[in-house]
Amino acid sequence: MQTPFSIVIICRNEAKKIGRTLAGLSGLTDDVVVYDTGSTDGTPEIVRSYPVRFISGEWKGFGETKNAANIAAQYDWIFSLDADEVPDERMRKALLSFEPASTEVVYACSFLNFIGDTPLRFGEWGWDRHVRLFNRLQVKWNAAPVHEQLVYAAQTRVLELPGKIQHRTVSSWSEHRAKMDRYASLNAQKYFEMGKSSPIWKRLFSPVFTFFHYYVIRLGFLDGGPGLQCAWMTALYTHWKYARLSQLYRS
Repeated sequence: MQTPFSIVIICRNEAKKIGRTLAGLSGLTDDVVVYDTGSTDGTPEIVRSYPVRFISGEWKGFGETKNAANIAAQYDWIFSLDADEVPDERMRKALLSFEPASTEVVYACSFLNFIGDTPLRFGEWGWDRHVRLFNRLQVKWNAAPVHEQLVYAAQTRVLELPGKIQHRTVSSWSEHRAKMDRYASLNAQKYFEMGKSSPIWKRLFSPVFTFFHYYVIRLGFLDGGPGLQCAWMTALYTHWKYARLSQLYRS
């Protein structure tokens, strides 16, 4: 017998993606919460056409916004997704028979990431794995404004949920570049508030090491041209992040 769980999604201006996601979640649970933080592109109208709960809320940064959305869920077990993520068939079967070992376990999910319709099986995205299924009484998101993480007790067991989350993160390389540009600014601000430094050696060598790590060590070259572009974009993001951190200190 399936243990009840809620699916929680935060979103803003995801009209191009949210319909595919909600269609892919059909039949998994009777409680899907979409927590919208001010969409102006028709996202609310699309969401309301599905049998889910639409909630409008304030944007407080990724971590705090996800915690606020989790509070609105009907059940304590939370399956946390983004608006461009859908479980594959194997994961759907696992969720339909979900019975947690205890409340003190969390479940990690492997990801299959796409650029457009091209899957990336190596490099930075080929080994993607994150905890996404957890009990909200034991686990919370931290307050990070970007690249948020779940916080749970050291003794918590991390189990693997079978299957993969299909993550159609961006539809094109230009969209990917714009997304990395935005994240670089957010992370630079985050590092500035943490007091992290940006010495010249880090600005020069971190992008080079990042590219080598993901393209060579993590076998990104096996993805061909898309693998090269992905490694290059991540290196460029690293350069932007530390360059903008340096600018914040100068200003």
